[in-house]
Amino acid sequence: MAVTLRGTTPEPPDVRPRLTVLSGPSGVGKSTVVAHMRKAHPDVWLSVSATTRKPRPGEQHGVHYFFVTDEEMDKLIANSELLEWAEFAGNRYGTPRAAVIERLERGEPVLLEIDLQGARQVRETMPDAQLVFLAPPSWEELVRRLTGRGTEPPEVIERRLEAAKVELAAEPEFDVTLVNTSVEDVARELLALMDVV
Repeated sequence: MAVTLRGTTPEPPDVRPRLTVLSGPSGVGKSTVVAHMRKAHPDVWLSVSATTRKPRPGEQHGVHYFFVTDEEMDKLIANSELLEWAEFAGNRYGTPRAAVIERLERGEPVLLEIDLQGARQVRETMPDAQLVFLAPPSWEELVRRLTGRGTEPPEVIERRLEAAKVELAAEPEFDVTLVNTSVEDVARELLALMDVV
């Protein structure tokens, strides 16, 4: 099997699904795994983050992100309307709390794809959340994936690699680790962890 589980196996799910948080270093394939998983199981709800960054070509408000002003983000933070938030590359990103809680209360499986800082905040506010770390097969493979994208200048790649070292060191903070050697296998394992099979 191409997937390697490290750490403890999570407890059997409660009657209501737990919030599942997927995190890992940039370039490890989080978005690819989530897209593959949601193609097979569109019933898995992926939270849409709010961000202060400007939309990229093709991105739609409410689909890819909720694009908000700095003032709107300040208000969301001040009113505790975000489950977590973080700043990256001069922009802020956050997970709207109400939508997550609403879906969990309806019994829907909920997935957050967020960074390490956000995962730590979720652990504090929702200790029963299941934190899943997506790891690369090796450091060399992660470097290859980041440099192979060809979409970012060398200084941005260098920053991402430095951040990846910190993120990889935080792996023991997570409940489960999935090693991304196969998108299909990791997506299947993630669905099983969420009790969506």
